[in-house]
Amino acid sequence: MPRRLRKTTKNSMQTTFTRFMFIVAFFIFWIGAIGVRLVHLQVNQHDKFRKQALGQRRDVVETKMLRGTIFDRNERPIAMSVEVNSLYADPMEVEDVEGTAKKISEVLRTNWKPIAQRINEGKADEKRFVWIERKLDKEKFDGVNKNLHDEELKKFSLPKFPGLYWAKEQKREYPYKTMAAHMIGFSNSDDVGQAGIELSQEKLLRGDTIKTYRERDRLGRVYDEWGTEEREEPKDIVLTISNSIQYKVEEALAKGVQRVGGKSGKAIVLNPKNGEILAMANYPSFDPNEYGSLKPGSWKNSAIQDNYAPGSIFKLITYGAALEENLISPEGEIDCGNGTITIAKHTFNDSHAVGKVTYTEAFAQSSNVGAIKTAMKVGEKTFYKYARDFGFGEKTGIRLPAETTGLLRSPKTWNGDSLASMSIGYEIGVTALQSVAAFATIANDGVKIQPHIVKEIRNADGNVVSTIEPKRVKVVGKETAKELREMLKQVVIDGTARAAQINGYTSAGKTGTAWKYDEKTKSVDRNKYIASFIGFAPADDPEIVIAVVIDEPKGSSRYGGQVAAPVFREIAEQVLPELNVVPDGFLRDDSQIREEASKTKADEEAMEKPPITDAVDADETEKSAEPKSIGRSETEKKAAPKTNDKPAAPNRSKSEKDGNDPERKKEKPSSKSKSTEPVKRKT
Repeated sequence: MPRRLRKTTKNSMQTTFTRFMFIVAFFIFWIGAIGVRLVHLQVNQHDKFRKQALGQRRDVVETKMLRGTIFDRNERPIAMSVEVNSLYADPMEVEDVEGTAKKISEVLRTNWKPIAQRINEGKADEKRFVWIERKLDKEKFDGVNKNLHDEELKKFSLPKFPGLYWAKEQKREYPYKTMAAHMIGFSNSDDVGQAGIELSQEKLLRGDTIKTYRERDRLGRVYDEWGTEEREEPKDIVLTISNSIQYKVEEALAKGVQRVGGKSGKAIVLNPKNGEILAMANYPSFDPNEYGSLKPGSWKNSAIQDNYAPGSIFKLITYGAALEENLISPEGEIDCGNGTITIAKHTFNDSHAVGKVTYTEAFAQSSNVGAIKTAMKVGEKTFYKYARDFGFGEKTGIRLPAETTGLLRSPKTWNGDSLASMSIGYEIGVTALQSVAAFATIANDGVKIQPHIVKEIRNADGNVVSTIEPKRVKVVGKETAKELREMLKQVVIDGTARAAQINGYTSAGKTGTAWKYDEKTKSVDRNKYIASFIGFAPADDPEIVIAVVIDEPKGSSRYGGQVAAPVFREIAEQVLPELNVVPDGFLRDDSQIREEASKTKADEEAMEKPPITDAVDADETEKSAEPKSIGRSETEKKAAPKTNDKPAAPNRSKSEKDGNDPERKKEKPSSKSKSTEPVKRKT
């Protein structure tokens, strides 16, 4: 019995020990597995879970400092940025997508389907950020917070609605709307400049990008915040334009274009003594606040981007070169004969025979023959040199985007009659800014000052970072400039620009009228005109130079002296007193002005009545060289019958444009073909 009891006790202890060791082994294995898992999670997957944890409690918000402000010369803000709120969603937090989209659309008064689509797409891509509506005004901001409010939702930030959040952004505002729009330009929804100063000065105006890190607790409350800046502060731009002058110029230009049923117009006011642009207007204009609805190209700044044939305006270069080279004198005589001249087998015409007159009189009456004979004295190389010296064929360097160089070909590519054509403003393309700068050179005693629109650049605190120092180049002598000013005065006194006479001030300038070039037919359209006037005042000591160009005036009034000169007068009569310029002319009452205007119109019509002679046959013409800005299609040449009841011009591209200056004719020029003998038109 005792032996059996001892054996049973031994087996019981062994079983207990085995069980104990099994339990120990199990715990060792369990702890080891947990340890291995912990090592895997904390070491191998440390970065993944750290990023996930930070994403749950930390927000990274990227914001921009407010974009720099654009001021006029008198410190008036004409483009500025303000803080606004934009609504976005975290798709992963939105459970009822359709319901949420419908509630948002009710408040914002938009279609709910695009909102739902964006949220669903965000869910599918596991995105945490989707824009709902950007840059909302205060009314909509308050409406969202009020109507999208869930009292039971434990959320610290507004709006108290699942998955919806606000982001701070900036919105560009243009308080004067359409004023100076082509010059200022606009920036898009991402605050990136798209046109005008906004584009050309993008690097200076663009605000800092700031990253702000926010730590939140489990209820979404921010308990810590810090940030870093990635670039320097934006700059403010001060322009040379005057807000009030810009407004007056735009008003006068709009009325002038509408009065003659024109397609468009442009005007520039420039200070010839320092090159500052006081105003640059385009009509029609646009509202940069509504950039989203603009038609492509509506923001094009025609004053610096469009080429046009200047017509008689360019005679300034012809006579300026001859005077500077001592080839003529203002009181010297030139024989314009019967009003026709043939160059390289192509005949150019005046609207009426001027006869033997002084160079001043030939210039005042805009004689084509006089200008061509003067250009023949100057010669091709010298003429080309002065055209370049006055700034044609190259950019002015104004700080605006997309400025064109214009079109001025090398003499190596000229035809036999190219010099004659260019002397009266054809076979050349210019911009309004180039032209006004050339006249400013004469107004400034022959010294060309680079036109500019940026006056200075400032820090946000108002400290000036840099100012603009324009280039100065002497083009002609002081005596030549003085003689040209006297000749330009005669144009206004008893020439083609009597409508440019200013009440209380003397003025000087030159009219220009040219047929438009049709890109489709590669020829001029004799039913469409560019009418222009460029002048300055006071005549002897100019304070301002004004260019007015009107595209496609309609009706009987379509010439520069009838269309553009009155706009010049209206602008000058408002701007000169604002600049405190002392009057140097006669003051007239309304009855005197009306009487003189009536007499001027009658005199100008009388000058336009005499017949115009025709040109040589088109078969004798040579092949036209580019630019083909004055030719007609071959079909027109062959199909057009001979006529004697309308003025005609050479069939060759350049001669057709050059032959008859439309500025001095009353009837519309015809595009019909010509006989080899001169013919008269009915008057």
